[in-house]
Amino acid sequence: MAAASAAVRMLPDGGADDEERWLAEGIAGVQQNAFYMHRALDSNNLKDALKYSAQMLSELRTSRLSPHKYYELYMRAFDEMKKLEMFFREETRRGSCSVVDLYELVQHAGNVLPRLYLLCTVGSVYIKSKEAPAKDVLKDLVEMCRGIQHPLRGLFLRSYLSQISRDKLPDIGSEYEGDAESINDAVEFVLQNFIEMNKLWVRMQHQGPVREKEKRGKERNELRDLVGKNLHVLSQIEGVDLDMYKETVLPRILEQVVNCKDDLAQFYLMDCIIQVFPDEYHLQTLETLLSAFPQLQPSVDIKTVLSQLMDRLSNYAASSPEVLPEFLQVEAFAKFSNAIGKVIEAQPDMPVVGAVTLYVSLLTFTLRVHPDRLDYVDQVLGACVKKLSGKAKLEDSRATKQIVALLSAPLEKYSNIVTALELSNYPRVMDYLDNATTKVMAVVIIQSIMKNTTCISTSDKIESLFDLIKGLIKDMDGAQDDELDEEDFKEEQNSVARLIHMLHNDDPEEMLKILCTVQKHILQGGPKRLTFTVPSLVFSALKLVRRLQGQDGDVTGEDVPATPKKIFQILHQTVEALSCVPSPELALRLYLQCAEAANDCDLEPVAYEFFTQAFILYEEEITDSKAQITAIHLIIGTLQRMNIFGVENRDTLTHKTTGYSAKLLKKPDQCRAVYACSHLFWTDDQDGIMDGERVLLCLKRALRIANAAQQMASATRGSSGSVTLFIEILNKYLYFFEKGIPQITNTVIQDLIELIRTEKQSDNSVADPSTEAFFSSTLRYIEFQKQKGGSIGEKYEQIKTSS
Repeated sequence: MAAASAAVRMLPDGGADDEERWLAEGIAGVQQNAFYMHRALDSNNLKDALKYSAQMLSELRTSRLSPHKYYELYMRAFDEMKKLEMFFREETRRGSCSVVDLYELVQHAGNVLPRLYLLCTVGSVYIKSKEAPAKDVLKDLVEMCRGIQHPLRGLFLRSYLSQISRDKLPDIGSEYEGDAESINDAVEFVLQNFIEMNKLWVRMQHQGPVREKEKRGKERNELRDLVGKNLHVLSQIEGVDLDMYKETVLPRILEQVVNCKDDLAQFYLMDCIIQVFPDEYHLQTLETLLSAFPQLQPSVDIKTVLSQLMDRLSNYAASSPEVLPEFLQVEAFAKFSNAIGKVIEAQPDMPVVGAVTLYVSLLTFTLRVHPDRLDYVDQVLGACVKKLSGKAKLEDSRATKQIVALLSAPLEKYSNIVTALELSNYPRVMDYLDNATTKVMAVVIIQSIMKNTTCISTSDKIESLFDLIKGLIKDMDGAQDDELDEEDFKEEQNSVARLIHMLHNDDPEEMLKILCTVQKHILQGGPKRLTFTVPSLVFSALKLVRRLQGQDGDVTGEDVPATPKKIFQILHQTVEALSCVPSPELALRLYLQCAEAANDCDLEPVAYEFFTQAFILYEEEITDSKAQITAIHLIIGTLQRMNIFGVENRDTLTHKTTGYSAKLLKKPDQCRAVYACSHLFWTDDQDGIMDGERVLLCLKRALRIANAAQQMASATRGSSGSVTLFIEILNKYLYFFEKGIPQITNTVIQDLIELIRTEKQSDNSVADPSTEAFFSSTLRYIEFQKQKGGSIGEKYEQIKTSS
């Protein structure tokens, strides 16, 4: 059987099918020899047991299996070796054979590999018997394992040695503990086994043809835990205190890691060190650990390992406030910062994304461990700027993503953009983002302000803020309008508009400075943006005007107190900027809002000027008939609420308004605008206008226009159309009738009711259910007022609603 297996081992390399066959044959060889070994064990035949166990272990001499398949074969043999170890223990306990003799006996096995497996197995029994110090047996075993230099076979042999010895190390509190030096021996054994295993593991990369290098890398990756388990064993040794770790363990491990010059091994082992040893040890040996990073191969993913180290230590700091003084004592931030600088310097070809990722991790560490040290945060940002200096705007999407993470971290930590504005290097980092990402970052900043309802209260801070979000408030160099998605653009500008409402200061002087700062920036935004941002600025300014109502002062010069006049000057300039859009409807609405505010501040000239600008827009810019209808009703509604104007100014404005109303394109629109103008001549306010004659004139004029509309409908469509306009005018008559205007009598109302009935009954009238309902409702209202009694009932008593 052994000869057949040897023949298999000599076959040339084959494919996956061949490998499966070789594994099956190897397992069959293990099982067959295990069967004979069990029979020998049952009959207490030590000689045969050793013979068949050696033949079984000879199957592990194969070089034809991949690491994955070899592991399957190894585990079959490993399970059998447990039974053999139990037999050896029983033999020595019964006295059939001394453990010393057994230890010598197994060394006569023909092949080195089976001999060493048997030697390790007996060595485990030897240590258990305590007939020799554990340290001596372990030292002997680790030295003799050097006899296997084939990487794969040697790795699994040493893994077996590590497995059977891990509970027999001369550690503190262990039953195998010897003198004071025994801890050093235990550590030395594990370290030596680790070093030899790592050498074998690295050597695998350099065996075989170059074309299979990638395949070997994958195979090696499957075996990494065999090497890493040694570091885990080291971390579990009770006697490895901080001093021993600092003086012996870490320097020896790092020496091996650096000297092996293998990127896979260096990455994995540095990660292992970070994961298996305590955080406290890392903190106290930070300088030693970090000094190894610049010495690693350029291809090692240092950023990931360093990031994991910083994450672990920041979690350690967060776990208990008591450990924070230790971080300050060891100057953790300075050491990490220096180490990252050295790593970047040692790897001049490191991609930008790698360097920025390191700074993101350092910033995250800083914000968690030293949140109160803004100078540290700014230092990290400054180091990033230094790395990026001399480069154009980033085009690498991964690097851009990391820059966004870097800039977002302070916003998330402090929940206050004001804190971020104190970081001098923050805007300098943003300068390296492309236009699209600058906008994304600006939106993130605004969302942070909204989410945390941050109030920004000084013009200096607002200047800095607008510098950060400049990608949203003006066109960037090289930006193409064609690239803008309309919906995205609207959302961005709406966010800026919302931001303007978050800018506030209780001091009117400072608030005025804020408004001037905002105005300066948004007026540079170009026509497309003004329609979104100007209204927000106008209403913020009007809010300040309301606070200052009644105040006045000289408005000459620059450094003047915050007065309504000064603010209205700013408002005039701001709304006037909409003329370049153009957006006359919006500008007209804003002029009317300003006029109403000026009315409340008793500033008649200012209010008149705003109305003048509104009329100019109406005359020159608003040409769409629907827009004209909306605009004229807005003018009427605003003018009706004005009480500041003298007789001359008011007459001018009302005359203009009624004139525009009568010139609308469609007769029904003219009619409705004209009867709405009637409200301009009768207001209920104290000292309000009460000109019944002109009210009646407006209503009569509306009736004439309604009648003309009927005639036009009859001429063009052959029917007089609806009488809705007459019913609407009737309702206006009733409104002013109740107000007590002497010119509107019950006779006038009665005549109008009869006119409506006549029009409805004419042959040309068109039946309209909604008009019928409207008229019926109006008549019911008159009846309801009659039934009230009193003075109201008397007024309505003479009006007859039935035909």
